[in-house]
Amino acid sequence: MTRVEEFEKLRPLLFSIAYRMLGSVSEAEDAVQETWLRFEASPTEPRSAKAFLSATVSRISIDVLRSARVRREEYVGPWFPEPLLADPYQDPERSAELADSVSMAALLLLERLSPLERAVFVLREVFAFSFREIASAVDRSEAACRQLAVQARRHMDAGRPRFEADRKEREELAGRFFDALREGEIDGLRELLAADVHLVGDGGGKAPQIASQIIGAENVSRVLASLVRPFVRIGGVVESREVNGQPGAIFRDRDGKVLNALTLDILDGQIQTIRTVLNPDKLGHVGPVGDAWAVLREANRARRPTD
Repeated sequence: MTRVEEFEKLRPLLFSIAYRMLGSVSEAEDAVQETWLRFEASPTEPRSAKAFLSATVSRISIDVLRSARVRREEYVGPWFPEPLLADPYQDPERSAELADSVSMAALLLLERLSPLERAVFVLREVFAFSFREIASAVDRSEAACRQLAVQARRHMDAGRPRFEADRKEREELAGRFFDALREGEIDGLRELLAADVHLVGDGGGKAPQIASQIIGAENVSRVLASLVRPFVRIGGVVESREVNGQPGAIFRDRDGKVLNALTLDILDGQIQTIRTVLNPDKLGHVGPVGDAWAVLREANRARRPTD
């Protein structure tokens, strides 16, 4: 097998490691590309391509994460990961871990960890690397990696997200939610929301934003209905999709351009958190990005007195 073939075989795994460490599709793709350049330039043939490439992409991601910390601290409003529509790496034996670890809630928890803790947690808990492999990847002793894993697990367990265990029930509830959303049915929305539901948006100061956070079933249902009903009226589309392993949707204008990605956290038969990513800088990998400000102005003009 040639180096190119070995790399392409492992590319899905490398991207999935990098995305969980960085929370950014574009940065993960850049890290994978840099990994290839280092692999291609290596004068010796590694004994294990998987070990070499996984270690390389982990080190690159740690460096990127360290520099990204400052940018995220200066970010305007809440910061969310770039939405991921499909995880390229699949492992039937670890499907639950893979799905949970890519959710918006889990990725936001990972932001609390140091870069080294994050790398160790992702490699160990998500991808089941041995501590020997992890020690090589992060250039620390096995004992140090075990300690980092304990610390990371403690931080994650304190706020670990829980989701509806029955996937079919979760998808059925999400389907009812999006039907009510498209119709602007306030009562239909309200009955699906937890009493203390949170609606949180990431616009990065570059997209329309009502507020950084809206709390409560009554408030959230009314805000959603008032926004989405006129949006659909002018030809906007709410496209139900799995986003970051959870029920979600992509909002598109009448020309099919992307305006927003939305995810739902569902537990105990109710929607607990709704997260929206509106920052156009985070949507380009989903498709051509539309002008959310222009769509909002048109939707406002299309409002009826009862809206």
